[in-house]
Amino acid sequence: MAGVSASTLRLWEAQGLIEPIRTASGQRLYSREQLDRLQEIAWLRREKGLNPPAIADRLRREDAPEPPAGVAAAEASAPEVPVGLKMRRLRQAAHETLEDVAQATAIPVSVLSTFERTSLGLSFKALHELARHFGTTVAAISGQEDYDQRESLVRSGAWATWPPTSPGVTVQALARGQTLMECHRFQLAPGASSEGTYEHEGEEFLHVLTGSLEIVLDGDKFFVLEAGDSFYFESRRPHAWRNACGQETVVIWINTPSSF
Repeated sequence: MAGVSASTLRLWEAQGLIEPIRTASGQRLYSREQLDRLQEIAWLRREKGLNPPAIADRLRREDAPEPPAGVAAAEASAPEVPVGLKMRRLRQAAHETLEDVAQATAIPVSVLSTFERTSLGLSFKALHELARHFGTTVAAISGQEDYDQRESLVRSGAWATWPPTSPGVTVQALARGQTLMECHRFQLAPGASSEGTYEHEGEEFLHVLTGSLEIVLDGDKFFVLEAGDSFYFESRRPHAWRNACGQETVVIWINTPSSF
């Protein structure tokens, strides 16, 4: 299940990276949390190339006691904190296991575990479901609300980019701060989509700059938007989207209020 050999498990135990439960007869038992830890160690070795001391240091930092609520809230929206780690902190603060979150959101445990470790692997729909479960918004998790100012000037090309979570979807913030309107620039690779239908409070307006975008409302109303087209709808209506053309699609997308 961890994707490594038994000898590797014993080596990691000797290096202090994992401490399995021992029965009276000496048999090793691994809880779900320990299995998640093993998968994280394997990922850090394989993808990041970290050696055992570096892995141990990272695990110690992740396991550090949670700061007071006010500090935790500030850290949870800090741009330098990986979005997967933010989600893990939100889950731990709610005293929920991965199984609890999976049951509430219908997102598989394996997907949630991978996302917490790598900040990758969640569809746009799943990211919305996860944010809603924890009583926050995707924009807040991305770090968009880290600024507190009455005006926001963002120069061309200086957009803050959301952490990449869905393949082919790049989201850039066109305005900073806790605004009533959430203004974004979506770059969608060919085939990129929301990977399902979602809904939330508010209203949405979008304008296609290049390419084309397919919008589905209420499960049975289809709209194909070409470059230059604009579209408005109420966010509480179930909606999904997809770049169905063979080139990149760029869309200006505005949500209000801050519920995205």
